[in-house]
Amino acid sequence: MNELLINNKDAYALWGVRMGEGFLDVIGAAVPMKDFIENKSRLEHGKRVIISNPKVDEREITLSFTIEGNSQSDYQAKKKAFFDELYKGVVDIKIPANSSEVYHLIYTGKSVTYAQSLDRTFGKISSKFSEPNPANRT
Repeated sequence: MNELLINNKDAYALWGVRMGEGFLDVIGAAVPMKDFIENKSRLEHGKRVIISNPKVDEREITLSFTIEGNSQSDYQAKKKAFFDELYKGVVDIKIPANSSEVYHLIYTGKSVTYAQSLDRTFGKISSKFSEPNPANRT
């Protein structure tokens, strides 16, 4: 399928992982800008704002994933393998059908939510990631 590549690996084929609700909206959202340089002087009205050479700022995003397995044991193995990949810290995400951009993220492990189906073969995970330099998506 190659719907979602994580660290250049097919997330569904390897871990049964797909993009969760709102995934594309969050990852494709506009990036915040760094504050412009400002100067207030008692000798001038208002303030000076230097707007030349604007730069983007880092951002924190919360991404949702789903994990599915063929059986309880398959699900647990895939979930553990997926978490082990996240625990490496560096998470490069690419969505080939969306664009050629590669999002270089850091897994923070903060604000993690998790839910599992009653038959123990499907789950939802949501967690925070940091994108240190949104200008670097190659």
